Amino acid sequence: MCSIFGIFGLHPRDDRQALRRQALELSQRQRHRGPDWSGVYVDEGAILVHERLAIVDPAGGSQPLRSADGELALAVNGEIYNHRELKKELEQPYSFQTGSDCEVINALYREDAPTSFLNRINGIFAFALWDKRRQRALIARDPIGVCPLYWGHDREGRLCVASEMKALSGLCADVAQFPPGHCYDSATRELTQYYRRPWRDYAAVEGVDVDERELREAFERAVRRQLMTDVPYGVLLSGGLDSSLVAAVAARFARKRVEDDGASEAWWPRLHSFAIGLRGSPDLAAAAVAAGALGTVHHGFEYTFEEGLDALPEVIRHIETYDVTTIRASTPMYLLARRIKAMGVKMVLSGEGSDEIFGGYLYFHKAPNAREFHEELIRKLDALYSYDCLRANKSMMAWGVEARVPFLDVEFLDVAMRMDARHKMAGKGRIEKAVLREAFEGYLPKEILWRQKEQFSDGVGYGWIDGLKAYAEARVSDRELAAAERRFSINPPRTKEAYHYRSLFEQFYPGQACAETVPGGKSIACSSPAAIAWDASFAAAADPSGRAVTGVHNAAL
Repeated sequence: MCSIFGIFGLHPRDDRQALRRQALELSQRQRHRGPDWSGVYVDEGAILVHERLAIVDPAGGSQPLRSADGELALAVNGEIYNHRELKKELEQPYSFQTGSDCEVINALYREDAPTSFLNRINGIFAFALWDKRRQRALIARDPIGVCPLYWGHDREGRLCVASEMKALSGLCADVAQFPPGHCYDSATRELTQYYRRPWRDYAAVEGVDVDERELREAFERAVRRQLMTDVPYGVLLSGGLDSSLVAAVAARFARKRVEDDGASEAWWPRLHSFAIGLRGSPDLAAAAVAAGALGTVHHGFEYTFEEGLDALPEVIRHIETYDVTTIRASTPMYLLARRIKAMGVKMVLSGEGSDEIFGGYLYFHKAPNAREFHEELIRKLDALYSYDCLRANKSMMAWGVEARVPFLDVEFLDVAMRMDARHKMAGKGRIEKAVLREAFEGYLPKEILWRQKEQFSDGVGYGWIDGLKAYAEARVSDRELAAAERRFSINPPRTKEAYHYRSLFEQFYPGQACAETVPGGKSIACSSPAAIAWDASFAAAADPSGRAVTGVHNAAL
């Protein structure tokens, strides 16, 4: 994974050398995402800058990726897992210039309409493609928004795009998140939603059963696809259900190389797993149990509260949000990423997305019926790009480590989301995500397979959240909190902890547009209209910790 930066719609009077220097300087703000190499493309209509993290074809594959005739220039942040299948399906010959999985986008663009070829891709991506002959820009983001992307216009009205907001802050007064599952075509000046699925409507899934074997095999294929790599990799293992399932499946395929369909031994056949927490944390203990059962080379790291507190300003600068839950969970993940990078690992698999697919958050116990349960799943999936996907991607990429998320594989999504939500419902003695646990009986120790949901920020140690609250209580006065709405007109903070995070965010990202890139600035569980409708007590829940879901949370096993 990498970073991209682009300026489109250059004017004839523009000083291209000056703009090139400016583009390079702005792109440097996100070079942590791509420390391996930098590439620049300039012509009369566009400038593209790419900062590369080499995962596939590290010796080649530098970007921007050019077509043989020089007409196409492509800057991509992402991975195209089905690139080999897509190459075989091409109807027109295309002369590939590299071994990069992403170059297939140029070939697809040549022979198909954007809304058609984007739906054929199984991968995570944010890209800017420039067609020199047509003076046309095509910008697109993956269906769920695993890869970040921002856009806006500079003072001269030129369109600018970047992987992270920090590259556009100060340049674009209208900076905003580019929506997932959409593409923008400068030829028509239209933003089009290309990703639509029938399962978004409950009527399309009502009464549909999905066999446990079908669910399990779809997830196994997703994990195997995402082991595509030419560099050392590992798995994040918190000891919770989701990360443990990812690790368990990855361990089954780790010995064979994915890129040649298992014909040869993998370059790094021993699977390494990584966990972090305060001393005595539930996650560290559970991760050790899971790793022991799976036979991974396990690395459990401890951090102190002071180390986490020291990192907070940099965490907020990197993840570009003031959302309380996201910051709490991003800080230990950021510290873990630094440890992982120090060991020479450049890619990890992670468990994000499972809770949004199967209703893993504890408040789903309160759902009154399958229709409302399913509709809340859709809302959660639609919001992932601002929360868990943002956290996993930016926390890891702060240190040049790529996070991949098999639960959000588009083929697996189509299997898991066409299941009637009545099979996913919790309550009345049935634990959350029971349908997923039942599908993987025998893959994990029972104490891991049936461990109750812990939010990551809880699982690293309850002292982490409690300490953050106490620190903010001492740092932010009652008067400051009472005046929060006057200081912060967009999403005013409701707690002292939220106020502290918002103040740090404002130091790095001032202005209304930057503030508006964060939807709500509080837990999506507690801010959910559905959750409040299911249980009125959620309306007053300013604390998004999983422990705040009264009557549901139990101590971790």
